[in-house]
Amino acid sequence: MEREPMRIREGYLVKKGSMFNTWKAMWVVLLDDGIEFYKRKADNSPKGMIPLKGSSISSPCQDFGKRMFVFKLTAAKQQEHYFQAAYLEERDAWVRDIKKAIHCLDGGQRFARKSTRRSIRLPETINLSALYISMKDPEKGIKELKLEKDKRVFNHCFTGTCVIDWLVSSKSIRNRKEGLLLASSLLNEGYLQPAGDTSKAAAEGLSDTPFLDLSDAFYYFPDSGFFCEGYSSDDDVVLKEEFRGTIVKQGCLLKQGHRRKNWKVRKFVLRDDPAYLHYYDPAGGEEPLGAIHLRGCVVTAVEDMPDTKKYDVDNILFEIITANEIHYYLQAASSTERTEWIQAIQTVARTGK
Repeated sequence: MEREPMRIREGYLVKKGSMFNTWKAMWVVLLDDGIEFYKRKADNSPKGMIPLKGSSISSPCQDFGKRMFVFKLTAAKQQEHYFQAAYLEERDAWVRDIKKAIHCLDGGQRFARKSTRRSIRLPETINLSALYISMKDPEKGIKELKLEKDKRVFNHCFTGTCVIDWLVSSKSIRNRKEGLLLASSLLNEGYLQPAGDTSKAAAEGLSDTPFLDLSDAFYYFPDSGFFCEGYSSDDDVVLKEEFRGTIVKQGCLLKQGHRRKNWKVRKFVLRDDPAYLHYYDPAGGEEPLGAIHLRGCVVTAVEDMPDTKKYDVDNILFEIITANEIHYYLQAASSTERTEWIQAIQTVARTGK
C-alpha cells in the first residue's frame, strides 16, 4: 500500500508566474516529496506540483531587485521556481525545511522533526476553555506584569516559565514536558498570544515546540489590554502598538493611490474582528476613507518600486495582496515598524474573522 505524503509546512507565499513577471499569492504546501501550490487555501486540487527529487534551492535570491526574502527552487529538469516570504525568519524556515526534505529524499530517509511529544499524552479531561478562565482569575490565575527586553517594555504580559509554573502548581499537568504540550495547545487555539521576537519565532515554527518554557519568552491573554512600547533604530521615536479589544495595531503609514499612483499619509487601524485594515484622514474624521479586507491576504516586504519617483520613498515598503488579488503598497517609518506591521497583519489574516 502506497503511503500518503507527509505534510511538512504550509502557508501563503508569493510565487512568480512561470511565463510572465507577475507575482501572485499562493497557498503553498511542502510535502516530503514535493511542493504543491493552490490558488486558495480551500481549493481541493493544486494548480501545480514541483517534485523535490534532484532539486536544489538557492537563498538568498537576488534575481529581483525590488523583492526581498525571495528563494529559488530549481527542479531536476532545470525549471526555476521563485517564492517570496513575508520576512527573513519565515523565508529561512521554508528554506531549512525544503533543504532537509531534499536531503532526506536523496538519502532514502523519511523526513522527521525533533519532538518533545514522544511518550507524552495529555489527560482526556483537559478543557482548554475552562483552563483559560482559571488562568485569568484575578487572585489565583497568572499574574500580568510589565516586562522589559531589548529596549522594549511589554505591558500586561507574562513569561513562558510563569505559564508552566502555574500549570504545575495548579496540578493541570504532571510535569514540565507535558506543560509544554498543553501550553502549545493553548497557543494554537488562540488562548495565549506571543509577544516579542523570541516567542513569535517559536510560534512560527522556528523552534522544537511552539511554546517556550523560558523566562525571556513573553506571552499575553488576547483580551488583556496588552501593549508594547519600544524604540526604533535611531532611539528617538517611540513606537507603540496597542492590543485593546479588537484593535491590534494603529499608526500612520504612506499609502500609494490605485489610480494616480501618488502617495499620501493615512492613519491605519488594524482590527481582528472583522479582519480589516481601515485607513483614515490623519487630520481627523471618524469615518474611514477605505478598508483592506485581510482574510486570506498575503503581506510581504518590498525593497523598491519603479513608479515611486513622484514621492520620496525610502525603501521601507510592504505590499498587501488580498484574496481577490488587489495589490496595496504601503510605507512604514522604519524597517522595525515595517516588520511589526507585517507580523501584525499576518496574525490577523490568519486568525481574524
